[in-house]
Amino acid sequence: MKSTLTAFLIFLVFLGASSLLIADEAKQNRTITIFMAGDSTMALKHPKDFPETGWGLPFSTFFNEAVTVQNLAKNGRSTRTFIEEGLWQQIVDAIKPADVVIIQFGHNDQSEHKQDRYTTPEQYRKNLRRFIEESQARGASVLLLTPVIRRHFDNNGKLKQTHPYLPIVRTVARELASDQLVFVDMEKMTRAYFELMGERDSRLRFMHLDAGLHPNYPIGMIDDTHFSELGAREVAQLFLRALRDIDHRLVEYLREADPKHLKQ
Repeated sequence: MKSTLTAFLIFLVFLGASSLLIADEAKQNRTITIFMAGDSTMALKHPKDFPETGWGLPFSTFFNEAVTVQNLAKNGRSTRTFIEEGLWQQIVDAIKPADVVIIQFGHNDQSEHKQDRYTTPEQYRKNLRRFIEESQARGASVLLLTPVIRRHFDNNGKLKQTHPYLPIVRTVARELASDQLVFVDMEKMTRAYFELMGERDSRLRFMHLDAGLHPNYPIGMIDDTHFSELGAREVAQLFLRALRDIDHRLVEYLREADPKHLKQ
């Protein structure tokens, strides 16, 4: 009787340990990586550039421990230079099935006066298709984004169109439409957001600094392309809202709110 009881207890311990291992393995199998490929509007910044902030930084804080965010976006990169410098290959080599790749380029590709980064319209289209197809071949899903708006208001309070490559992104999204490709029109979304805000209040969301206010910019700064910390966070929140609206699977990985933040 005693030996039977001992054997039964050992079995229960073994069963419990096995369950923990299975649960841990299941948790590990649910872990994913979000790769971010883009330019300075998305990129992480060196402290010498603060308060300039890419929207990829606040976005990366939205997720729980099952998610790793690898933000490879870099200042000044176009689709062409992102490939030439090996940044795209780093992503391809690291992709696992169920990972997510976020792609947002356009600010630098269109810069004909900057031949170090300029990409022809046809090459831009081919590069976007390459990014999508190679990601999907490795088992990842893709979020294809248009570039965010630049803050250039006309006399009627409307933001000027400064992205001639926008139609290319939208066309590629239609051509490669599938369950593994989600298109988010960030240009349209940020245009509506900042136009509603107006010329004065939107200035706070971009890199506008008076002289003497920040040690990194002693003579001040007027930059209507790059975001301040506030602007980056709000753009990241706009993108998250878009993901919620379409019930994207990344929403399953959002961190749980601290209970104290649920009380007014």
